[in-house]
Amino acid sequence: MTSRGWLWTVVGALACVHLLLHVGFSYERGAPDLLTLGLLLAARDGGVGRASALGLFFGLLEDALSVLAFGANSVAMTIVAIAGALTRDFFVGDSRFFLVSYLLIGKWVRDLVHWIAVGEGMRRPFVEQVLVDGGMASVYVAVVGVLVAGLTGVGRDA
Repeated sequence: MTSRGWLWTVVGALACVHLLLHVGFSYERGAPDLLTLGLLLAARDGGVGRASALGLFFGLLEDALSVLAFGANSVAMTIVAIAGALTRDFFVGDSRFFLVSYLLIGKWVRDLVHWIAVGEGMRRPFVEQVLVDGGMASVYVAVVGVLVAGLTGVGRDA
């Protein structure tokens, strides 16, 4: 299997495991955001168009699970996907430091954009939701992302 085929297999597996953990087992915040992890890994492989389409698809998938703030996840995931795809033009290499910082910042920006898009009636205080919860979730995704990259080889050239 080619490296591109392997990447999309890993992204599909991450999406399935994300749905299993969040919907099937109802872990919610106890499980990492594997959709964002898969999106960030895939965004660097494809162009802006492919990444934004995947971001929109993953966002709609998340929005289907939350009827109160429909559209906020779609906006957040699409923006993160576009930004992730654009990093290919600025950062090239096989740096573990880049992968960790890319995943940390990508997940945090996703939470920030979601907080902005969700509207005042649905959001918790900025410090609590974005800085504390978003920061911890970003570290969680980065740790899981490094493990996934180490086990599968995906993200090495990120």
